[in-house]
Amino acid sequence: MTIKDKINIPNAVSFYRLLAFPVILYLALAGYESAFAVLIVINLFSDVLDGILARLLKQQTEFGAKLDSIADIGTYFLVFLGIWMFKRADFAPHVVSFSTFIGLLIVALSLSVIKFGRFPSLHLYSWKIGGYIQGTFFVILFAFGFNTPFYYFMITWGILAFLEHIIIQLIIPKMQSNAKGLYWVLKEKTHRRPAPDKTE
Repeated sequence: MTIKDKINIPNAVSFYRLLAFPVILYLALAGYESAFAVLIVINLFSDVLDGILARLLKQQTEFGAKLDSIADIGTYFLVFLGIWMFKRADFAPHVVSFSTFIGLLIVALSLSVIKFGRFPSLHLYSWKIGGYIQGTFFVILFAFGFNTPFYYFMITWGILAFLEHIIIQLIIPKMQSNAKGLYWVLKEKTHRRPAPDKTE
């Protein structure tokens, strides 16, 4: 892939999230809650935007998938940091469920690094939808406060998405981009299986 192939609008949006990381990190550590909330919401919105642009402009590439995944991991870190800095009292009664959520996310990421030597770029539908749900929850959290029913909806969806992610990584022989979901992975695996030899 040439440099020209790597420079496109979706990748530029993903790269923005990487550039914004140190700024948002500083705002969190310095205690600027409002500014942090605004910029992290922009980051979350850009995560949705780059995927839409990549599909509409037909600029989905392996490099873009990797870049997006790295930017996503950075955003996850900032979200968790923001929760710890500004909202941990709200999460204290839900420490078990939230710890399970974070633990499975770490397992999913670590498994990819251990097995494939890189961060995952599967971009499963469940993971993408989970990102939208988590982003919505985060906006509600900072704008209106902690919403318990929506929190458990977000956590349940996230845990199931992470479990799907882990299962797929255990099945596939090498990391792939845009795997969609377990159904498609199993379907592709079945199609690739050689037909039985009927000769006698």
